[in-house]
Amino acid sequence: MKVKSLIVAGAVSLSLIGATGAQAARDYISIVGSSTVYPFATVVAEQFGKTTNFKTPKIESTGSGGGFKLFCAGVGVSHADITNASRAVKSSELKKCAANGVDEVVEVKIGYDGIVLANSKDAKQFNLGLKDIYMALAKHVPDPQNPEKMIKNPYKTWKDVNSSLPANEIEVLGPPPTSGTRDAFVELAMEGGAKKFAHLKALRGEDKSAFKEIAHTLREDGSYIEAGENDNLIVQKLQANSAALGIFGYSFLDQNADVVQGSMIDGEAPTFDNIAAGNYPVSRPLFFYVKKAHVDVIPGMKEYLAEFSSDKAWGSYGCLADKGMIPMPEEERQKYAENIENLKTMDM
Repeated sequence: MKVKSLIVAGAVSLSLIGATGAQAARDYISIVGSSTVYPFATVVAEQFGKTTNFKTPKIESTGSGGGFKLFCAGVGVSHADITNASRAVKSSELKKCAANGVDEVVEVKIGYDGIVLANSKDAKQFNLGLKDIYMALAKHVPDPQNPEKMIKNPYKTWKDVNSSLPANEIEVLGPPPTSGTRDAFVELAMEGGAKKFAHLKALRGEDKSAFKEIAHTLREDGSYIEAGENDNLIVQKLQANSAALGIFGYSFLDQNADVVQGSMIDGEAPTFDNIAAGNYPVSRPLFFYVKKAHVDVIPGMKEYLAEFSSDKAWGSYGCLADKGMIPMPEEERQKYAENIENLKTMDM
């Protein structure tokens, strides 16, 4: 029983190594997670490595789901210290963390991002509604002849979906199920489009799981193409195929504005100001999660967290805004800066 209690305690498993042993095993911060947050974390990590005596943190882009899987696997220098996420952690993931001794987790919201449907600048800009997006990409859609009956998606072109759209074949490159961008896209865009149908909106109130099955299941007939966690690869594919659309975070649109353009959605353009003002309908918060048990063991953890939460990083005119992240309001930044300083943990 004594051995079991040491394992469950989480932090104890690290303290058994001792500060010297831990440093010998790993003298850098290990970060995993979201491909959307990856470029922001990289900017901070590089600056941190240049301006302190600590090593530059090593960051792996695994997708939000993959990051939580690695982060929650256990406590100790063989496990990640921080995971980036383009969605909030799920209760099931926190339970997995707790089961593996990761029972003290600090949640840090870092800013906001929009999810865009972009295409090559060589093609005409799309003007889509949430309803159009749902009808184009859902595996099952309402029957045009009997809207309360669901049928396998019959639409081949955007014009089939909406007569005002081009006759291009529906071909959308997007992230896999492990991606936080995928989770946020189906929740914000697909659900938003499904709710445009009165009977599906009613179903959401009556049977949420049945509604989620309809709204979140993307078609598998080649119209939606899983393009992996590398958003830069999607941008490259859009340059090669001007008929396709791609799904990724606003920051990748901002960084590649010379070659791709974002679609209007419900009359709103995916711009910095529109996302910051809450006008753009497909936007979401970004996070990272910290393993508290590692903070006093892995060299530079406190200093890295302080660097990320400084005005020069996540402030209104900080380096992350320059990279395309939408800063939080000052009051919200102060709240999360205090959570970092106090290492305030989540309820598990």
